[in-house]
Amino acid sequence: MSKLIIVESPAKAKTIKNFLGKSYSVIASKGHIRDLPKSSFGIKIQNGEFIPEYKTSLDHSSILKEIKELAKKADTIYLATDEDREGEAIAFHIAAAIGKKPENLPRIVFHEITKTAIENAIKNPRKLDMNSVNAQQARRLLDRIVGYKLSPLLSQKIQSGLSAGRVQSAALKIIVDKEREIQAFKPIKYFSIDVKFKTNLEAELIKFETQKIEKLTIQNEDRAKFIINCLENEKFSIKDIESKQRKTNPQPPFMTSSLQQSASNKLGFSPKRTMALAQTLYEGVQTDSGFMGAITYMRTDSLNLAKEAVDAARKFIKSNLGDKYLPNTPNIYTSKSKGAQEAHEAIRPTNVNFTPQIAEKYLEKDLLKLYTLIYNRFLASQMSPSISQNETVIVSSKSSEFKISGRKLIFDGFSKVYGENEKDKILPDLKIGDELNLQELKYNGHLTEPPSRYSEAGLVKKLESLGIGRPSTYAPTITLLTSRDYVRSEKKQLIPNEIAFSITAMLENHFSDIVDSEFTSKMEEKLDDIAENKANWQEVLNKFYEPFMQKISSGKTDIKSQKIATPIGEKCPDCGLELVKRKGKFGEFIACSGYPKCKYSRNLQTNQDSQNETPAKKQAKEIGVNCPKCGGEIVERFSKRGKFYGCKNYPKCNFTSAYEPSGENCPECKEMMIIKRLKKGNFLECQKCKFKKEVQDV
Repeated sequence: MSKLIIVESPAKAKTIKNFLGKSYSVIASKGHIRDLPKSSFGIKIQNGEFIPEYKTSLDHSSILKEIKELAKKADTIYLATDEDREGEAIAFHIAAAIGKKPENLPRIVFHEITKTAIENAIKNPRKLDMNSVNAQQARRLLDRIVGYKLSPLLSQKIQSGLSAGRVQSAALKIIVDKEREIQAFKPIKYFSIDVKFKTNLEAELIKFETQKIEKLTIQNEDRAKFIINCLENEKFSIKDIESKQRKTNPQPPFMTSSLQQSASNKLGFSPKRTMALAQTLYEGVQTDSGFMGAITYMRTDSLNLAKEAVDAARKFIKSNLGDKYLPNTPNIYTSKSKGAQEAHEAIRPTNVNFTPQIAEKYLEKDLLKLYTLIYNRFLASQMSPSISQNETVIVSSKSSEFKISGRKLIFDGFSKVYGENEKDKILPDLKIGDELNLQELKYNGHLTEPPSRYSEAGLVKKLESLGIGRPSTYAPTITLLTSRDYVRSEKKQLIPNEIAFSITAMLENHFSDIVDSEFTSKMEEKLDDIAENKANWQEVLNKFYEPFMQKISSGKTDIKSQKIATPIGEKCPDCGLELVKRKGKFGEFIACSGYPKCKYSRNLQTNQDSQNETPAKKQAKEIGVNCPKCGGEIVERFSKRGKFYGCKNYPKCNFTSAYEPSGENCPECKEMMIIKRLKKGNFLECQKCKFKKEVQDV
């Protein structure tokens, strides 16, 4: 008998083929075989019913032809796409594309790509889950409606080439709102009283003259000086000593959002990079015994673990670490994520005996880092708590009280896996009534810091907490915002560009639902209801579509255009198109009319001297050197990257130089030399033959 298994990715197909006999053919669809067309709306609406017009993409036509040929020869066709709504929909489209009734084809699913998991799946097929398919279709059509109908309005009213999205725009508002907080922030000056008792016992002032002292309590320098003057003449003794044992429980195994956050914080990986690496680990890595999936499915919001996996972990812990690291009963975790699909598993290694030490032989550097992170988190999740002894010493004087804190690790527990523990701060033997002498006493002024911007990991955490999107949407959403230049990433912080404020303001004023996190979260809940057969997907679409389209219609006339762009009679130094004056969130600025293809921009000069100087003069200062390419004048220009030198005949002549041309030719190759002004001296240098000579004054 001939059997055909259809999966999503070639790597997965290769791994699964490794476990099965010659009677099985395994082929990958490479994602969606069919989707809504890219060039048109692709949704027919008849009598209140939404009919998607799915098309086979050109880049999948050859794959579909191959699948059809194999399907004709197969006695049994297994749909083996990923076990989530997207995977369920891909299976549905594959069946439809090869002319089969989806409900008639066996559907097999597995959380991990191992021989046992594949064989068990084949023995226990199920039917396609049409509720999950409809939930995915509803999401796809919702996103198409918002994107296809709202994006043109943004382009018409603000700037061409803009887009909106149901999850994308809600995420953008979160970033913009944080920036608004930062802009509105006003720092508060406060003072801390820094105290050390002999020998090097750091203490925190917690009470002065019956007043509780907290971070912002002391906001007057005279008050800080007064406290210091009082304390300098007082005697100090130990009033109380409290010692407590503290248990710290291990963290649960990873789900998608926590993996992305941890990989960002500990490894410096972006969510996109993390998911790409996790996909590779899931689909299969080469070992001496062939291909094997190293981790379970990486798109999950569940913290469940298979009993077999927990039993294997406990056996490993007992054998390799000892009984004291093994709790009496398994640790069980429950997801707090909204709409979590608890039938899925958390992310874990497929084989606990495939340790990071063994995996090092088979995995490249970044794969090994991520695998180690996943492995250690899973193993630690089934271990005993760590135990520490925390000591608090209260020191008092006539007017004040201080707190001295100490900590000592008694049992490392689960932290043994990580090989890192918080450093002990062991206090000397102290007794109630002991007198302490001052070693250091001073006050310091501080300013409160503005709220921190979101990192990519921080935004993922925020989206998850608000119930916006699902595990598979976090990384693509961030990638979309940065790739469209709505947001930029600097020092791992997400900063909204000027256009983001304009987009968000318009959506807030006219399409508040689209950027409202609660509305977006409730829509996710409705999609969950569809998947659980608690709601009809056509009704959900209808309730959204009618009021949304009314807003689109009225917006075409009611929303005032923000396309204010006044030509300034100057060409862009980067591309040669017209420069225009625009009005943005931070005031007026100069930008290229070719945005977003050309991103040249600069601040508008506001001082009187700059106002008296025309932009052309400001941007084209002659330096008295002829262009080596066409003989024209070389001028000094400025771009967002700083000062540079170019030919005045641009764009006919495209000569540019980061350094100032000297007007002097190289004595060896006759090319024009450049001027380099450096701390160690000034040089004339040839960029072609590297001839260099030091000069005193250039």
